Amino acid sequence: MKRFLEKFSIHFVLIAVSLLSIFPFIWLISTSLKGNSENIFAYPPTIIPKDFTWANYVGVWHRVDFIGYFVNSMIVAGGTVLLNLILSAMAGYPLARMEFKGKKIAFFSILATIMIPFQAIMLPVYLITLKLHLVDSVSDVAGFIGLIMPFAVSAFGIFLMRQAFLGIPKEMEEAAIIDGCSVWQLFWKVLIPMVKPSLAVLAIFTFIGSWGEFLWPSIVLTKESMYTLPVGVNNLQGMFSSNWRYIAAGSILSTIPILIFFLAMQKYFISGENEGAVKG
Repeated sequence: MKRFLEKFSIHFVLIAVSLLSIFPFIWLISTSLKGNSENIFAYPPTIIPKDFTWANYVGVWHRVDFIGYFVNSMIVAGGTVLLNLILSAMAGYPLARMEFKGKKIAFFSILATIMIPFQAIMLPVYLITLKLHLVDSVSDVAGFIGLIMPFAVSAFGIFLMRQAFLGIPKEMEEAAIIDGCSVWQLFWKVLIPMVKPSLAVLAIFTFIGSWGEFLWPSIVLTKESMYTLPVGVNNLQGMFSSNWRYIAAGSILSTIPILIFFLAMQKYFISGENEGAVKG
């Protein structure tokens, strides 16, 4: 009986916290489905819409260049994920498998950068971006590069990949070298396929972070045609005099790619996180 009560208490707390965490998202969905005749700021809030309508989604879709914003976000998020996977893996491998002078100093220096928020280095990064002409006023390609490069690699990604490579038995490397593999072949053909779960975890976190990034694009971008979804959705507030139904609908539409990407990669997620947490 005591064990049952303990399990019940734990599950009750977890369910309560989950509902509390997901409530803003539920309220957002409810708001996006409410018609003009219903007060979206009523207290207590009504979760089930009384005036149910899809008109808010249709309105957002037709009145703004939602497809254009979506394509821009996909280019930026896709480029950021790709570069993070490649560069983090290439940095994590020598930190895990190779011996060289200053290895520990290099590793802990990289970890220390996690404590520095992007806002603290945003001004010098912006000035560098301007000096390199990586802004959309030069060309669309330059604008995309300027959006991607500041987030092309992260200390978290390097740490995660280092932990993943540490979890591979050294006998695998030795066997590959005996078979005639070069270091490059060993890295790409033997080790990379073995750390796919960790790569998937890194891809998920990077995609979510890049897709939802608002501050940097809002500072760098000058042309509306280059807006990413977060900037475009925020622009709805001015375009429609704070039509919160449209803003809610646009926000829900912008989260769909994140859900699809996570569901596609979820089979690797738990195993990959465990690999990164256990090995030291």
